[in-house]
Amino acid sequence: MEETKARTDIRTLSPDELGMILRDLKQPAFRTKQIVEWVFDKNVSSFDEMTNIPKALREQLAEQFSFNAPEEIARQVSSDGSRKYLLRFSDGVSVETVAMPSRSKLAVCISTQAGCAMGCVFCATGIAGLTRSLTAQEMVDQVLHVANDFNERVTSVVFMGQGEPFNNFDATVEALRKLNSEHGPNIGARHLTVSTCGIIPRIRAFADLPEQFTLAISLHSAIQQTRNQLMPGVKKYTLPRLYEALQLYTEKTGRRPTYEFAMIEGVNDTDPEMRALCDFCEGTLCHVNLIQLNNIPDSPFKPSPQKKVEELQRRLMTRGVETTIRVSRGSDIDAACGQLKQRLTIHR
Repeated sequence: MEETKARTDIRTLSPDELGMILRDLKQPAFRTKQIVEWVFDKNVSSFDEMTNIPKALREQLAEQFSFNAPEEIARQVSSDGSRKYLLRFSDGVSVETVAMPSRSKLAVCISTQAGCAMGCVFCATGIAGLTRSLTAQEMVDQVLHVANDFNERVTSVVFMGQGEPFNNFDATVEALRKLNSEHGPNIGARHLTVSTCGIIPRIRAFADLPEQFTLAISLHSAIQQTRNQLMPGVKKYTLPRLYEALQLYTEKTGRRPTYEFAMIEGVNDTDPEMRALCDFCEGTLCHVNLIQLNNIPDSPFKPSPQKKVEELQRRLMTRGVETTIRVSRGSDIDAACGQLKQRLTIHR
């Protein structure tokens, strides 16, 4: 067992690093191309699958490297076709991943951490706390697992599962680039979305990336006191500073950030709350996603009535703010936003 753990996961190497290793093994250049195709384009999970590679070379590689893909330990299928997976990594840590098929498209919601340290009071993940951050490969593995399960190409990925991606910034960016790479899932940058609670220094760093990745902000209130109560982990990143950072982001990138706004009855669906959100968004380049809060067992918070959600959409659109009411996917299997919790009690 110790020897297996010591071996490097071959999928964590870049094509250039693989090429250097194969040159050291005195292999011809075309072997690099073959193995890169097996590892990154065909997403194999063992050396035995590399049928055009000599057995002796496969054995040499197996002595040095491993395929450390996660194990699916539970799965649920929603009435809307969504699937939720509980995936366990080699150290025993597990995360939840959600697949959302729609016509010819397949979207995946992945986790960036096992648990979350932000402590958002309406979120099952935040209530559970943080176990550890994931590696870039562990993030990519969630996407590959879904693609293999559906036997389809994943067309978009949202980093909106468990964890705060910007508290695991370097690994998140590495995962984005792996998913965007031609030697990988090759998903367009604009179809890769990262959601943050509003970690301002990382928003600035994200704006500096050359790729056109998409940014979403979990806003949930444009009144500071309410937001502090709902999202204590970002108290120090005040709304005026967040507003300024997002204006700089749009000026630098020309891209439209999305505000996620989970509507909670009697908390952020009042007239002052609606007015504050309209004021925050008016005249800026943004898109607002409104969603009724998803139910969490034993939570004191309840979803706003649909008529309140529709009222807020009307008020925002009257102010010229692009707004969508988002329909939750997979809520019947606790796979919707805010419901992911690393739970092992899967009902089949």
